[in-house]
Amino acid sequence: MTADSLPDPPELLDGEWYATDELAARLGVDPSTVRRWRTANPPQGPPFVRLSERVVIYSARDVEAWLRKRRTDPESAA
Repeated sequence: MTADSLPDPPELLDGEWYATDELAARLGVDPSTVRRWRTANPPQGPPFVRLSERVVIYSARDVEAWLRKRRTDPESAA
């Protein structure tokens, strides 16, 4: 990805962002599960942004897209 293909900074900051604990609470899982997804090789779970060694955030938009990809519709699965 080149610098030319990155969105302008206002787009990067639009929307809601979650810390690991916040995302875990919203998904109804333990924070250790979210950390395990992130540190798996290859990484699992929703895309994330590492701000520092100890601070990771998740875009609500990315989380929603990740959930939609994992969605199973019983009617179409039959």
